[in-house]
Amino acid sequence: MLPYLAITVFAIFEGEIYYNAVCAKAVAGDLQWLPVIVAGALGGAAGDQVWFYVLQGRIHWLDRNPRLGKYREIVPARVPSHETGIVLASRFLPGLRTAIPIACAYAGVRPIKFSLLNLTSAFAWASAIMLIVKSGSQTLAALGVNAWWGPFIPAVLVILFFRWLARPSGRQP
Repeated sequence: MLPYLAITVFAIFEGEIYYNAVCAKAVAGDLQWLPVIVAGALGGAAGDQVWFYVLQGRIHWLDRNPRLGKYREIVPARVPSHETGIVLASRFLPGLRTAIPIACAYAGVRPIKFSLLNLTSAFAWASAIMLIVKSGSQTLAALGVNAWWGPFIPAVLVILFFRWLARPSGRQP
């Protein structure tokens, strides 16, 4: 029971590194793979949801900062039309796991919708990592992500997300 609790706690705060290691232990037979997936998914979802629930309805203090206040109209206009895809993708975007729940809280995404989508995403994330670890070291190479540029993919996605979020919506109020 204790190893699975540790998986949940580490997934709340850190994510991939520890979870990859315990997936390897599950593949080796030292841990059971289903509880590893459940613990990783619950911890990952809890980490995302802390930001969402803590900041929901309380994030308007950001308006006091002139650099952030200019996004007051843009974020609520942009996020709701894409909230399902944003939340489902959030677990797979390491640099955005904090930003997406904050943006969703700021935009007023319904809590039940955020929680269900986030939990679905977390289970997909935990299962995908287990599958990649179980499939072996050649899995990422088969997907074409073994080149020198592979680590830059998350960074590019973070930049693109913030540029998209900050872009004027084209609609005039």
